[in-house]
Amino acid sequence: MTKILIVDDREDVRDLLEATLRRGTYEILSAASGQEALEVAAVRRPNVIIMDVLMPGTVDGIQATRILKSDERTSKSKILILTGKEADEVAEEAVIAGADAYLAKPFSPLALLQTVDDLAGQQSGGSA
Repeated sequence: MTKILIVDDREDVRDLLEATLRRGTYEILSAASGQEALEVAAVRRPNVIIMDVLMPGTVDGIQATRILKSDERTSKSKILILTGKEADEVAEEAVIAGADAYLAKPFSPLALLQTVDDLAGQQSGGSA
């Protein structure tokens, strides 16, 4: 089963993402901060990580992405940046950090599902 890690400091956003993704056959994990995401990902090794950018604490979403992509335990996880920040600014930072995809808030649930399906297929070696 594909494991999806949802990382957002807002519980309502995590709940919305989880409800949207429950339509698929995913095991859903969650984290409320970048630091928690690093800890969960190192142990659970998700296939896809949905990462918010702006989060409290010392590790934001871009920093967490950079760390995850440089760690051999999590480097193969596909990372989707999902944020309400200015699209061009975040997209460039996200690509440099190693993100595999980007969606701006508010997002279409269908676009989210399609993007996650595509990333999960790439992660498992399937064709997308």
